Amino acid sequence: MLETLELASSRAGIESAADILRQGGIVGFPTETVYGLAADATNPLAVRKIFAVKGRPVSNPLILHLGDPAQARRFAVLDETAKLLCDRFWPGSLTVVLPAKPSHPVCSEATAGATTLAVRVPSNAVARRLLSAFGGPVVAPSANLSGCVSPTTAAHVRRDLGGRIDALIDGGRCSHGMESTIVEVGNGAIRVLRDGAVARAEIAAAVGLATQTGFRPGAAPGQLASHYAPTARLRLNAIEARDNEVWLGFGPDAGSAHFNLSKAGDTTGAARNFYGMLRAIDALATKTSCPTIAVSPIPERGLGRAINDRLRRAAHDNSVR
Repeated sequence: MLETLELASSRAGIESAADILRQGGIVGFPTETVYGLAADATNPLAVRKIFAVKGRPVSNPLILHLGDPAQARRFAVLDETAKLLCDRFWPGSLTVVLPAKPSHPVCSEATAGATTLAVRVPSNAVARRLLSAFGGPVVAPSANLSGCVSPTTAAHVRRDLGGRIDALIDGGRCSHGMESTIVEVGNGAIRVLRDGAVARAEIAAAVGLATQTGFRPGAAPGQLASHYAPTARLRLNAIEARDNEVWLGFGPDAGSAHFNLSKAGDTTGAARNFYGMLRAIDALATKTSCPTIAVSPIPERGLGRAINDRLRRAAHDNSVR
């Protein structure tokens, strides 16, 4: 077992983390969405370590993280619609699936053999300083065990992967708390492969095109039917808790809930709280011997669509009705 080096988000900590990446190591680090698990995207051995540490299927591609939007043109081809999206949302929480240039240096292990690249430029200051210090492309899935609840604090990463990764930068709580939205552009359409921290309405307004739901196996992560799951079972669309249940509420009508994602009924705030509260209520369920988490209905407006996507996947093999 490794001894995970704990690093501050200082200049010295960032430089140490960049050196570890150059040596083929793996570093947990914050982004505005969730904590990521970084490796040199051009190093096959380093990328294989990520799959091994997470227990992630090798057919599930990884997102390429860049420190500067201009770097994307080195790796991928951007049409006019893609350029509009990147200009509007980078740095930020949008991942764009783009045709890869034949000469790109990203190893095939990172792309699962696809001819496309999923690319993002994060806005989190610590993430950008790490990417700048490293100077090259980094792949970074969420810093948790595959299929489990995503991490939004360094403590979550430490709990899941401590002793299994080389280093961890503590950059505080993630500001958005929900993974990036993944889109693919082509033939005059925008296909949303994964709902996330950027709402569909924002994307459509930015380019004047309606969004469509898309699915193409191997094009993007986050498409597995079962994912993001806590230990306890889930009961969705619950208006109250039954016996032997803990209640994850939403809105002003869930006054007796053990945790409330947003008492005001705000889906953006609920997305920010989602993973942290799901972990906390899962721990409470275990402590109190309650086998089920009852979850309030979440409206499909704003980031509610992304939350419901995570809940459906979390409950896929682990639900009660």
